[in-house]
Amino acid sequence: MTQIMAGFLMPEGFARPPLAALLREGTVVGEAGRAALHASSRRRERRRTSYARRAVSRAHDPVLLVPGFLAGDWTLAAMARGLRAEGYRTYRSGIHANVGCVLDAAELVESRLEEIAERRGAKVQLVGHSLGGMISRGLAVRRPDLVAGIVTLGSPMRAPAAHHKVLSGGVRLLSKLSEVGVPGVMSAECVAGSCAELSFTESQQPLSGVAMTNIYSRGDGIVDWRACIDPEGRAIEVKGSHVGLALDPGVFRRVHEALELQSSAPVSGTRGLVATA
Repeated sequence: MTQIMAGFLMPEGFARPPLAALLREGTVVGEAGRAALHASSRRRERRRTSYARRAVSRAHDPVLLVPGFLAGDWTLAAMARGLRAEGYRTYRSGIHANVGCVLDAAELVESRLEEIAERRGAKVQLVGHSLGGMISRGLAVRRPDLVAGIVTLGSPMRAPAAHHKVLSGGVRLLSKLSEVGVPGVMSAECVAGSCAELSFTESQQPLSGVAMTNIYSRGDGIVDWRACIDPEGRAIEVKGSHVGLALDPGVFRRVHEALELQSSAPVSGTRGLVATA
């Protein structure tokens, strides 16, 4: 089978997880179970708390959640609920299924970023799972005027092609669909041409005043965990699967801690804030 992704997306020192690594993703069952128990516990606690005592401070930066490849905003719904319980205003990216050109997805998220910054009068923190983290990293380079900080979850920024063959199968299928005229799906240009090169190059540029936290797991069965650690970020290791990074309440706590650490003071006025960089 020919390699569909460009060679520059797999720098030296990184590799695809072996076939057997996919078995590690079986832990997502337990992670989903913990998420369900956590949500149930939250609901019981809320019912026992009087309405007057339920209010939480909303002094934190607004948070925009960006889903991974083949995923949509719904995959980060549990994390959004967890962060809102801690006082964060969370926002969806508008991505229903992350199956299109990465540059198009980045443009959509950038538009949402501008809307949220204008509405809240503050810079925004981005939390991105897998491909969503890579998109967030690129936007932090492009729009430091809008981004207070980013948190990536299992995002192989240093080697986007260092992923399991099952993901390559998905990329190949989308490319074939694009060839026969299906609109809105990833083409070969997105993973092997100038589009891919531009996206990858942007995500490797130095950050300018934007804090970054990289959350990763050595038990990740989908991507090479080494590619998820950016030299400019603060690395935090957790236990669990690649998919489970978006579900596990233990990861939510780590995300909350990172967002607090990276928090910025709200800015006054918004016109200059959302001007084109």
